[in-house]
Amino acid sequence: MAIDLDRLVGFHQKALNLREQRMELISGNIANANTPGYKARDIDFQSAMKMAQTDQRQSMVRTDSKHIGGSMHTASFIQYRSPTQSDTGDGNSVEVQKERNAFLDNGLRYQATIEFLNGKLKGMKKALSGGQGG
Repeated sequence: MAIDLDRLVGFHQKALNLREQRMELISGNIANANTPGYKARDIDFQSAMKMAQTDQRQSMVRTDSKHIGGSMHTASFIQYRSPTQSDTGDGNSVEVQKERNAFLDNGLRYQATIEFLNGKLKGMKKALSGGQGG
């Protein structure tokens, strides 16, 4: 019986990719906190993950290396954040504390996903070795 790694970890791989891209956006927001006119951006993570789930269920199998591979276009999920505080007058919408909190939350979720994947791979390794060692 063939092991389909994409079915085992594909969804979580997409989650990690999204979290990485979100981390880059948030760090860009923090870096531009003092840039006049800069608008804070973020990924609509829930919509992107729903799309990843749909892609997971409807994914096609590549039978030849010349076939076009599917990928998620995260650019369509990037949105500008609406500031909760009043404008400072320079048009910048970055709220540093909110960005730091989002960065920490995203980082913890990234780490949790890695730990979950690690557990799945250890379980698979254990199953392949007949339950001996790890």
